[in-house]
Amino acid sequence: MTRKKATERGSYHHGDLRRALLVAAEQELTEKGFEGFTLRSCAKRAGVSHAAPAHHFGDMTGLLSALAAEGFERFLKVTTARVEKAGTDDPDARMIAMGLGYVEFARANPALFTLMFSSKKPDHDDERLRQAGTAAFAQLVGGVAAMIGSEDPLSSREGRRRVAATWAIVHGLSHLLLSQQMKFLEGQSEEELQADIAAIIGVIRPR
Repeated sequence: MTRKKATERGSYHHGDLRRALLVAAEQELTEKGFEGFTLRSCAKRAGVSHAAPAHHFGDMTGLLSALAAEGFERFLKVTTARVEKAGTDDPDARMIAMGLGYVEFARANPALFTLMFSSKKPDHDDERLRQAGTAAFAQLVGGVAAMIGSEDPLSSREGRRRVAATWAIVHGLSHLLLSQQMKFLEGQSEEELQADIAAIIGVIRPR
């Protein structure tokens, strides 16, 4: 057995290879987009045999589903950290913090953000991906519930409208910033941009 194969087998045993392939997949997606993304290129970047991704993920859909699921898990950590950092029980301020986290994640991870929300490449019925996406959505719904004083905003037409409006604002803002369609907000400091983003998100407050 060659040293490379022995190392690769050890990685399988310890679970490191799966992590290495996910890291490689994200890097490939960031650098090459979906057009240049292949299992072989991920394996090459991770320094393993071309058959290694299939061993862990089955096919490209499996790998991208796992990456999207991880993306939602990381996304939730970012938004939660923003809310905790805000250090307040005020529902409006917590929602603004959550929205800032949403935009922060999108700006820091544009390729991953696109994979999570705009791509049909992942299998959105995949159990881990479905659970991760549901948890992220539940945070949004919970934030809206606190703002409007409703136990379940999805149970009423007005509540559903509020959830839709809130999501549309933070997601649309994220997408427009990523696609550089808001050049009129450029040319200022990051602190000023953050203040503008917070003010824009703030329009979702109940009147």
